[in-house]
Amino acid sequence: MGFVIPAWFEITALIVLVAVLVGDLLLILKRPHIPSARESTLWVVFYVALALVFAVILLAVTQSGDAATQFVAGWLTEYSLSIDNLFVFVLLMSQFSVPRRYQQEVLMVGIIIALVLRGVFILLGAALIENFSWIFYIFGLFLVYTAWRQAFPGKEEEDARTETGIVRFLRRFISISDSYDGSKLRTTVAGTVVWTPMILVFVAIGFTDLIFAIDSIPAIFGITRSPFIVFTANLFALMGLRQLYFLLGNLLDRLRYLHYGIAFILAFIGVKLVLHALHVNELPFINGGEPVEAAPEISTGMSLGVIVVAMAVAGVASVIAGRREQAAEGTDRTGS
Repeated sequence: MGFVIPAWFEITALIVLVAVLVGDLLLILKRPHIPSARESTLWVVFYVALALVFAVILLAVTQSGDAATQFVAGWLTEYSLSIDNLFVFVLLMSQFSVPRRYQQEVLMVGIIIALVLRGVFILLGAALIENFSWIFYIFGLFLVYTAWRQAFPGKEEEDARTETGIVRFLRRFISISDSYDGSKLRTTVAGTVVWTPMILVFVAIGFTDLIFAIDSIPAIFGITRSPFIVFTANLFALMGLRQLYFLLGNLLDRLRYLHYGIAFILAFIGVKLVLHALHVNELPFINGGEPVEAAPEISTGMSLGVIVVAMAVAGVASVIAGRREQAAEGTDRTGS
């Protein structure tokens, strides 16, 4: 790995970051409201700045540029995937008609579920990597497949409003009221205690988080092998996600090429993982079980550059396409 992160720093950092996340949650529970654009912007800027400050501290503690670069690259990868996750959150909130006043609480619960799931996947991924070097082949090929699915979604992925099987199962076997009762999970209707639609929202978001965790954890292990950096990058990517939801909620549909940028990143990291697998190869049917020294090695710095350029190109292309479409619509209205 090339650097050592002191145990005291890992423990201290995790305590502080979890405290920040819990404080964010308590703030929502104490004062549920619809955040303004200004409030959302300030929070997003704060969490982005916090991530960059953490990278500088990591550099100072480890005395290694690799540690800081791996964290930034991992954070940007997870952040881009989290923005993609927001597309699904927007659809879910619309599908289940969640009152805007309570969407912050729903998002925070979703973020906590995502953090727990990713923590589990990180531990499993670290254990697999430690004991089975061939798992890099699996991770790499899976990311290439995920990239293809992201760039060219099938009918199931395109119809994001279709309820998942588990939600349909819940509707069939438990009693659910027709309307919300604040943010409660249970309510009383005609003297009978039933579930509110909020349970469906939480289940749907939890299922979505599971799918994204399966995609994102192999992606970041393609950048760093440090479980601490993997977890903190995920933690920072999830911080400020609810504020980003309210800030970009009405603009997400304009980022029409974002999924191509994310697909390119996933494919690139997938190829990087396969190349790394060749360097640590132990499979007898590949080069007789010996490492393939001729396979090129992709540096973390190059990975960071590819991630930044891919997201920048996707964002700029989306903006240009949106402006051209608006100009065309204006011309049509003028002509008519």
